[in-house]
Amino acid sequence: MTNPIPELTKDFLGINNTISTELADDNPQSLRQAIQLLIDIEAIRRLKHAYFRCLDTANVAELSELLHEDVVIEFFGGTYEWSLTGKKAFVEAIGAAFNSSSVAQHTGHHPEIEVLSENEATGVWHLSDQMWLLEDKIKTSGSAFYYDRYHKHNGQWLIRESRYHRLFEINEGFESLPLSAHYLAQYGQPQNKK
Repeated sequence: MTNPIPELTKDFLGINNTISTELADDNPQSLRQAIQLLIDIEAIRRLKHAYFRCLDTANVAELSELLHEDVVIEFFGGTYEWSLTGKKAFVEAIGAAFNSSSVAQHTGHHPEIEVLSENEATGVWHLSDQMWLLEDKIKTSGSAFYYDRYHKHNGQWLIRESRYHRLFEINEGFESLPLSAHYLAQYGQPQNKK
């Protein structure tokens, strides 16, 4: 890997802890702003949950709807590095990786979401994931912290930047995987043969 793992401090991750725990005053405008903040945080939470659902189901059409046109992606694992710019490039990469010969499970937990302005926000998510590559007989599992930037466009929050560095990654071989269900076998793209 060419990039060293940075220290994942709140400064590096962009966590400012700027959310007030009390209303500024009894003014209706303060209440309106507080409610809007909660609506935005919930919309971003739903956006990221939809992102994980679309990854694991290889639903690239819906994934595309969640991304800014100029999205920046930087994922650094123990055995891989993804650096992509643009919605089209990322959606194509996901379609190829989450193919009919893979099994995937990604979950994001413990969000730390900060709304910076009417149309800018950040979020940090604890990722836990597993990926089985059936042809290669390799299982990758691990954990990371996503640190994202979001942009609201025409009333919809979109992922503008998404990055992570692995906390840990385990790669192990397997002889067989006794699948009794395999969603991507039906809905994933065919695997490109090397």
